[in-house]
Amino acid sequence: MTEEQGISKVVDIINDSRIGMLTTINESGALVSRPLAVQEVKDDGDMWFFTGLGTSQVAHVRQEPRVNVSFGKNTEWVSIAGTAEVVTDREKIREMWNQVVEAWFPDGPDTPEVCLLRVDSDSAEYWTSPGGTAATVLQWVKSKVTHSRFSVGESGTVEL
Repeated sequence: MTEEQGISKVVDIINDSRIGMLTTINESGALVSRPLAVQEVKDDGDMWFFTGLGTSQVAHVRQEPRVNVSFGKNTEWVSIAGTAEVVTDREKIREMWNQVVEAWFPDGPDTPEVCLLRVDSDSAEYWTSPGGTAATVLQWVKSKVTHSRFSVGESGTVEL
């Protein structure tokens, strides 16, 4: 798979999943993860999320901007390493605003608490298992019966 195809695969997995587990580093150096809905993913893997200024993820990013975001759906997964920044630009918030976000911020895009997290993606690892769950189970059974290594699908690492 070419680098361009790998990046396209990463973006497709993110768009199909929509909910990512954002992992940050807390004040004690421990990893902390929480689900966030991706609002937009660029062709280069950069992502945008809505959140609140008073959240732990914002505090963590302001202290240590290195993050990981992972997505998975059915038999496809991706893990993205990058750097996050807190964006409070009201014009950008209004531009990205949608009705789903309104469920968390019912007062609209001018709510003082609302902000964006922008993740500048550095690299991604992805895994896919073609044929779905049934094919994965069959390959697992085959590996057990033949005492061979379990291997399905493809994986790769891409620089973003």
